[in-house]
Amino acid sequence: MANPDSFIDEVTEEVRRDRLFAFFRKWAWLAVVIVLVLVGGAAILEYRRAQTEATAQAFGDAVITALDAADPAERIARLDAIEAPGPEGEILLALLAASEAAEGEERAAAAARLRSAAEAPGLAIRYVHLALLKAHLLEPLPEAEARLVLGTLAEPGAPYAALAEEQLALLDIASGDVESGVERLRRLEIAADATAGLQQRTGQLIVALESGASLVDAAPEPAAGEATEGAPAETPDEATGAAAETETPAAEDDAGAGAPAAEDDAGAGAPVTDEDAGADAPGAEEDAGADAPAGQ
Repeated sequence: MANPDSFIDEVTEEVRRDRLFAFFRKWAWLAVVIVLVLVGGAAILEYRRAQTEATAQAFGDAVITALDAADPAERIARLDAIEAPGPEGEILLALLAASEAAEGEERAAAAARLRSAAEAPGLAIRYVHLALLKAHLLEPLPEAEARLVLGTLAEPGAPYAALAEEQLALLDIASGDVESGVERLRRLEIAADATAGLQQRTGQLIVALESGASLVDAAPEPAAGEATEGAPAETPDEATGAAAETETPAAEDDAGAGAPAAEDDAGAGAPVTDEDAGADAPGAEEDAGADAPAGQ
């Protein structure tokens, strides 16, 4: 009783200890649950990450194995047999198959697959636009529909706006509106998002169009003298006559000054014989001082 303050402090300390123990007994389970949830969540996330990596690795190995085939048709068949892990994997397979079919006879099927893959929900915009642009290059839609699709792809800020603008310019030129096409090309030539290669290609096309050239189908045609199935072979005279119908810019003005006429490209590759040159086929006839036009 000599030190009452010490006794009061001891009692107060005991009361605090009892309250703390009571608090632990009441809420200790909650702390255990929180710890278990954190540890379990981390384990689940790690497991899912490992599963995703394993799936992606298996998908990549399958794609590499498919592309190792020697025959393009076999590569396409192997790519079709791969199970895509999601929409992005499906559109990647479609793009790879389209690249393999670009030189073959399955261009229409590859373009249809690309357009179908681009309609999958949840795809990043860059994959959608790339698939639609690739599909247009493989198998264009009718002009009206193609302009609608390319107009969307060419909107400012789109990932492939410059390439889509180039295709719109080519559509203008192919439809006969060369002035609008050249105007698009000029804007594209100075566009900030156009690559150096695209700008160079655009400049060359502008120069060619302003010099009087026109767009032609670059698809290979059978050479002259080769008979197609069910059709007779074209004679040299017929090939030469077909060449005369194709008008290209030639040096006709210079022919009057004694220069030899520029021969039109027949496109069929048939050589002009001396007998044909002496007849009505356009050849390298020398102007003997007369004023007759040389490139008919």
